[in-house]
Amino acid sequence: MKTIAIYILEVKRLNLKNYTYLFFTTLLVGAVSALLTGLVLDPTLDIKVISLIFLSGLMFSVLSQMGFFAYMMLNYIAKGMITKKGMWEIIQWILIVITFLDVIILRYSFFEENNAGILAYSILPVLLLIASLFIAWVKSKATNFHAFTPTVFFIFVVTMIEAVPSLRDNNEYSTIVMVVPLLCCNIWQIMKLHKLVGKKQNNTQQ
Repeated sequence: MKTIAIYILEVKRLNLKNYTYLFFTTLLVGAVSALLTGLVLDPTLDIKVISLIFLSGLMFSVLSQMGFFAYMMLNYIAKGMITKKGMWEIIQWILIVITFLDVIILRYSFFEENNAGILAYSILPVLLLIASLFIAWVKSKATNFHAFTPTVFFIFVVTMIEAVPSLRDNNEYSTIVMVVPLLCCNIWQIMKLHKLVGKKQNNTQQ
C-alpha cells in the first residue's frame, strides 16, 4: 500500500495541464508516425487506407500510454518489494534478454514453414534493442545513470509486448506499421516524463 501511495503521489506531479499535454501530443505522435510509415512503405495508398492507418496510429498511441503507466506502476511496486540494491535492475536485464531470445526463437519456431530463416526474425529485435540502448543513453545523459536500465526495459520489452498482435500475424507490413508508432510514442513519453514532473535528478520515475 505504501508503494502504491508513493506511485500515486508521483503521478500527481503530472498535473492536469501536463497530463493533457502528454496525452494529446502522444496521440499526435502515434497518428503521424503511423501515417508516415504507411506512406513510406506504399506511397500509392488511397484516402480510405490512409484514414484507416491514421486511426490505427491513434489506437496504437493509446496502447502505448497504457503500457507506459503500467510500467511506472510495476516499477514502483517492484522497488517496494525488492529491497536489495541493484536486484530490480538485474531482474530487468534478465527479462530483456529473455524477451530478446523469445521474440527470435518463438517466432522462428512458430513460422518455421515460411523458411524465412532465424536471421530474418532477428532483425526486428536487434534494431529495437539498438534503438533502446541509444534512447537510454540519451535519457541517462538528460537525467542520471539510474534511468538507463529502466529506459532500455521500457523501450524494448514493453514495446515488444504491445506489438504482440502484429508479431503473431507474421506480416512485415503490419508489423512495421504497428511497431514504429508504438516505438515513437514510447520514446516520446519516456523523454518527456522528467521534464513534465520537473525532477531532473530523479531515479525512481523512469
